[in-house]
Amino acid sequence: MRPKKLSRPVDERRALLRGLVTSVLEHERIETTEARARAAQPLVEKMITLGKQGDIAALRQIKKFVNQESVAKKVVNTLGPRYQERPGGYTRLLKTGPRRGDGAAMAILELV
Repeated sequence: MRPKKLSRPVDERRALLRGLVTSVLEHERIETTEARARAAQPLVEKMITLGKQGDIAALRQIKKFVNQESVAKKVVNTLGPRYQERPGGYTRLLKTGPRRGDGAAMAILELV
């Protein structure tokens, strides 16, 4: 499956996704467009799976992707142990109505 381009060049798209993933891991729930949520969901899952490993190598990989060091530590210290028994599916995507201004399909991406 090809990743969504989100109408952006590669560097801007990568920065957008890093910001979305950081926000989801920090606040455990964000509201964004459905396309952005679908693009960010597998990356959030990957970060939590790395956090479940809990070793220094996993922490370094998370720090490489996530924008804030405090969020990277939260993934390893809080979210990893929380989902230790769960084999996957750490996020939920809830569709909300269209956005008032331009009618874009909105969704809530949250941790289960």
